[in-house]
Amino acid sequence: MPSTNKPTNTNTNTTKTNSAISTDSTATSSTSRRRTLRREVPSTVGLLADAGDFAAMRGYRSFSFDDHQDYLRHVDGLLRSLAAQGIHTTVALFDPEEYTVFCAEHGLDPDTAKTRTRFTAELAGSSGGLAYAGQPIEELVPLLVDEAVRQATWEYASMLLAGVGSCADCGEDIGHASFERAADAFKRLVDGAGPGHHHLVCSIPTEEEQLVAVLHADADGDLDAPPRIEGRDGLDFVTVLAAGIALGGPGGLVLRSTTDGFRDRVHGWRLDRGRLVPLSAAAVFNAYCTDADTGDPVAPEPGVEYCPGYEVDDPSPHH
Repeated sequence: MPSTNKPTNTNTNTTKTNSAISTDSTATSSTSRRRTLRREVPSTVGLLADAGDFAAMRGYRSFSFDDHQDYLRHVDGLLRSLAAQGIHTTVALFDPEEYTVFCAEHGLDPDTAKTRTRFTAELAGSSGGLAYAGQPIEELVPLLVDEAVRQATWEYASMLLAGVGSCADCGEDIGHASFERAADAFKRLVDGAGPGHHHLVCSIPTEEEQLVAVLHADADGDLDAPPRIEGRDGLDFVTVLAAGIALGGPGGLVLRSTTDGFRDRVHGWRLDRGRLVPLSAAAVFNAYCTDADTGDPVAPEPGVEYCPGYEVDDPSPHH
């Protein structure tokens, strides 16, 4: 009798199995590629560094945090997670007041995560943020605040330069001319200080606020080689000094130099009608050894030599 057993169609089962394996492999490959591509998409985190700013955001029902320290811990975890994935992340201060203005200007509902995300994306276009480099959140916050102050100072000084107008006699743009003079004075400052590490502080009082610029520069004594300056600190410093020159009011500049094998040297200048006037050694001593808030004398710092300023300005500046 002929057999009643039917042969099993092994080819069909094998094809189905291979198809499933192929589908899983394709899905895994696509996921891997998306992860690789994700690492090439930068992120921006808007940080509520100040407890008052955090409290302002708690007024929105869609904002889920109710404790500032807990919020900071979660932000710290997020930043570490993004860094572990190889994602470049910029951290910027999230200002609730600016956020409110942004929402009003664009007709957006401020009480949504989507709107906060859009505002944070706008922060990515500003230069007031910092690239996350693995710092703990307690170290990152003061760095971020300092960066925001630096950015605001530069913007205000730039605004002053743009609004000072032109010379009534010759029509020259005073802001532009003052910037060129400040840049030249800065070069003379560092050249005159010689080799070493130089710490410069320029302070300019204005009607709105006190402008302060701080700069660190390293020079090897080669007059043909520019000083080594990190980031855009040189531009900020020259812009603030230029604002002081253009305004023609009071101001001051201090330079402290550290060179191996020598005592630290401190030089000083005052702004007088748009010119940097060197201070005497006695005036530098008095300025350095007086408490700026109380006016009380402060003991001289050991290992520091108080020196007169030297000529750094154009002897015949245009006004």
